[in-house]
Amino acid sequence: MQKFHRGRRLRRSPGIRDLIRETGIQASALVQPYFVLESPDENTLRPIASMPGQSQLGLARLLEVVAGDIDLGLKNLILFGIPAHKDSRASAAYAENGIIQQAVQRIKKRFPELVVITDVCLCEYMDHGHCGIIRDSEVKNDPSLELLARTALSHALSGADIVAPSDMMDGRVLAVREALDANGHRELPVMSYAVKYASAYYGPFRDAAQSAPAFGDRKTYQMDPANAREAMRESRADVQEGADILMVKPALPYLDIIRALRGSFDLPLAAYQVSGEYSQIKAAAGQGWLEEKGAVLESVTAIKRAGADIILTYFTRDILKWIAGKK
Repeated sequence: MQKFHRGRRLRRSPGIRDLIRETGIQASALVQPYFVLESPDENTLRPIASMPGQSQLGLARLLEVVAGDIDLGLKNLILFGIPAHKDSRASAAYAENGIIQQAVQRIKKRFPELVVITDVCLCEYMDHGHCGIIRDSEVKNDPSLELLARTALSHALSGADIVAPSDMMDGRVLAVREALDANGHRELPVMSYAVKYASAYYGPFRDAAQSAPAFGDRKTYQMDPANAREAMRESRADVQEGADILMVKPALPYLDIIRALRGSFDLPLAAYQVSGEYSQIKAAAGQGWLEEKGAVLESVTAIKRAGADIILTYFTRDILKWIAGKK
């Protein structure tokens, strides 16, 4: 007589469930994003209305917040800058004393053990909010590469551990890699936003980083959400240009893309749980429509299960508390 499968045998107690759990979330795999505000008052903490629990931070407040997160187990972070001045050539992005350059120097001096990743883009620093130079009402690819390379190099000179170009200009990984190599930074890794979709989930980030485009959209350089094969082409190009880590952004709506890249490339793979993914959970939890901890852990587990080695998420601080057994 044929017997049916009794899968519940391995679910009958918390200990057994822990014993056979296939996917776990470790602190070493999590990256907390921070928004660094250039302000005369370095103690500024300006809450971001569309991202509950996240704030724009002055330099001194940033160090204070990071110190608290280190106490929870923080190991990795990524920085986004909000400059006091914007112009048509994003000069604050690669300024020697720019907000990100200062932040990296202070963090590495006080917390040398932290892995500091810097976002390399121009949108926060451009007066028009696009990720490249504008000519004839168009974002020009090749003229933007020099500025992106200069930005990455300035971050390296400030002490960044990893630079992460996110602009989606063609050839930017090669431009960054060549600039780093030519200036004595051959050992510095490049984490490429290889697969970055023109997503509706970026809205709260644009509030946080004050980087909404003044006209048009970013669909001419960010990817069409309908395309999967294009993700493979973009990733292959970045690998050939010298990327050390590939990233998919957003994360949860693109688990199929994460899985496809995991099966095709042997580089470390990152996924960015973006601001809209964060805010929708926060909003639903705030209304009592779902249980926040469970929803967060389920979502990041799905991202890890799909194949991501590294997860950038605004929930990092909360997850670290839960790992440590704190409320």
